[in-house]
Amino acid sequence: MVIAVLVAGFTAIGVTLALVGVKFDGGYPDANYALTQPKTLLDGRYKFSKNLSDTSGQRIEKEANTDWDVRDPRGVVGLYTLDGDAAKGTLSVSGMDGRFKNVDSIRRRMMTPVTEDDKEDVAESAQDFTPDGAGITVSCEVISSERTGTAMTYPLCAWADDNTAACVALITSASMGQDPSDVDLEAAARTTVQVRSETRKAIK
Repeated sequence: MVIAVLVAGFTAIGVTLALVGVKFDGGYPDANYALTQPKTLLDGRYKFSKNLSDTSGQRIEKEANTDWDVRDPRGVVGLYTLDGDAAKGTLSVSGMDGRFKNVDSIRRRMMTPVTEDDKEDVAESAQDFTPDGAGITVSCEVISSERTGTAMTYPLCAWADDNTAACVALITSASMGQDPSDVDLEAAARTTVQVRSETRKAIK
């Protein structure tokens, strides 16, 4: 999500870039919704475990601050465990809130591996879904990962709207060893829509 801008010390170039920035600064939506971290997700099955907004969230926020189509980003990253037991399964929500436009592009840019240190590959390319009644497009892909010698396969989905954008990674003990082609991405998209409905809250 990083757009690098290199200015070679010429004042004229700096002035031009500043003017371009002003030109494209308008037209952003109001901040009406925030990305929150409720105590439970998915009808209470997943329990809040850890807030990573001060670490991973800050990296998301730093990168988003360089994007032309993002204003006032705030990184939000939370980890949930299935029935309070990480051995059964984990769910991570990694994203941001703020004021966004060009949301289709933002959603696609969110589709990156969740971690930096682990070996992760895209095993099944991203597909777009619009679950019935959702009113929003969700992109989902399959990630194959190897952590501490353990191979895992899981769906990674993303959404982006005017005020919130996030990736949802869902890993369970039952599904982690499955073949990538067997992962039900359409079901993962529906799950992501529910996560969005439970984490996206109106600003009062």
